[in-house]
Amino acid sequence: MKKLMLGNAAVARGLYEAGCRFVSAYPGTPSTEITEQAVNYEEIYAEWAPNEKVAMESALGASLAGARSFCAMKHVGLNVAADPLFTASYTGVNAGLVVAVADDPGMHSSQNEQDSRHYAIAAKLPMVEPSDSQECRDFVKIAFKLSEQFDTPVLLRTCTRVAHSQSLTELLPRQELPLKEYEKNGPKYIAAPANAVRRHVVVEERMKALAQFAETTGLNRAEMAGTALGVVTSGTSYLYVKEVLPEASVFKLGLVNPLPVEALRAFSEKVDRLIVVEELDGVIETHLRSHGIRVDGGKDLFGPLGELSQGRLRAALGLETPESHAYGEPIPGRPPVLCPGCPHRGLFTVLSKLKLTVLGDIGCYTLGTAAPLNALDSVVCMGASIGMAHGFTTVRPEKAASTVAVIGDSTFMHSGMTGIVNVAYNKGISTVLVLDNAITGMTGHQQNPTTGLTLRQQPTVAIRIEDVCRAAGISRVRVVDPQDMAGVETALREELAVAEPSVIIVRRPCMLLKYVKARPPLRVNPDKCRGCKSCMKIGCPAVSFADKKAKIDPSICVGCGLCAQMCKFDAFEGREA
Repeated sequence: MKKLMLGNAAVARGLYEAGCRFVSAYPGTPSTEITEQAVNYEEIYAEWAPNEKVAMESALGASLAGARSFCAMKHVGLNVAADPLFTASYTGVNAGLVVAVADDPGMHSSQNEQDSRHYAIAAKLPMVEPSDSQECRDFVKIAFKLSEQFDTPVLLRTCTRVAHSQSLTELLPRQELPLKEYEKNGPKYIAAPANAVRRHVVVEERMKALAQFAETTGLNRAEMAGTALGVVTSGTSYLYVKEVLPEASVFKLGLVNPLPVEALRAFSEKVDRLIVVEELDGVIETHLRSHGIRVDGGKDLFGPLGELSQGRLRAALGLETPESHAYGEPIPGRPPVLCPGCPHRGLFTVLSKLKLTVLGDIGCYTLGTAAPLNALDSVVCMGASIGMAHGFTTVRPEKAASTVAVIGDSTFMHSGMTGIVNVAYNKGISTVLVLDNAITGMTGHQQNPTTGLTLRQQPTVAIRIEDVCRAAGISRVRVVDPQDMAGVETALREELAVAEPSVIIVRRPCMLLKYVKARPPLRVNPDKCRGCKSCMKIGCPAVSFADKKAKIDPSICVGCGLCAQMCKFDAFEGREA
């Protein structure tokens, strides 16, 4: 039976069919749906971990216990998981261990555009890269076999277009596998220097064996057509090449680390011109050139930035581009904005009003940087806000009274707790705002350790952020409602005036949660509106301005009342303030 499946869903199907028992992940676009789909299979235990490092360590532990195991993350998440990953390359596995990493060329929802193939090279691990949903399912199953055959974690690399595209996928029954016996083996699993130095030899021998495997595996294949042009490619780029260059011969790489040498050399000798089509960095191109295999075009044609497409390939190769059709009037730009009723809007309005230096973090609240709020000064990575605020106020203590860190509840659990410990331990004077909207919002409403529910929606302990902060040594901890902008401003002024660390938990659930009910929409009394545009400073999409008067779109207004708090003339009506 075949089914149209999302790439991420097909990965989950592959986990099911391969007999995987354990899945741990932290949500991160474009990898999130793998875990959300895996939890639908009762035979698989699936969980959200606080961060990618914990997910990787948990999956490694399950592997040692004898269960085929899996963890998933986006490309920047692999940075977080790199510590256990590099050492797991030395320890090897017991049952198969597959680590999925989803790159994001074009940065649709990411702060950088890194190429995860470099991790496979640096950690000396095999990496497979599917091109469509069918291969997503197939390559997961192959990856588990490779993991057990070569005693190694195996990286499965996808990208946004593969993860979030659909194609037909064959469905097969699950392969039930017994738990492998666990045998105590200190020289293998204890990565002390005396053991690790010997395990490094094993890693190098393994890579030699994998390099030989790469020469003959069906994961790599030459598709011969004409001899005028040969293309070496992988992943989603393969589909673009097949569409744009149907007459070209193609060497499709499914195993992208280690890469074959002799198979590629033989392919190059069969074609008059050889080009490499790959997204982001020139990993394949560099490999070919380093082994003396000619490359007639690569990054000089396609560049290292962004996603490839059929149009980019055509343009780079000087091919005729199909005629396109305009749709009349240009479509106006629609930059992302905070939703109507978003609990972050009131806070950022106050931060903007007070002209504070705001060191931000990863989450929906990153949108606080956009006009008209313009409230953020920096966004780097998960948890960076607290550490950066500490460093900033330590070297510029005179700025401590006008500097804050903002971080979300899920991000606080991911990487913020250690930052808070650092502030307390090193006698910092930072003011930290934890924006608690009761969910992991940006990636699509996943549970986290503060919500009281597991991935399977089972009740569990709900970690209280205020308790964590107090346990870390922060004595000044308070909770405010972001829709009470006067209360928020008072709390900020009081905490910034104190020369010691403090945490303000800005707590209100996300407006899009099912249990959160919208209030009746407000309306503008045109007789009271003076056209001062104060209400426009909050940047709410439900509030507009026309004919010198404020307007409210009742179809999207949720009655939060922030606009009414901004108005000095009581022009907003519809509910009690």
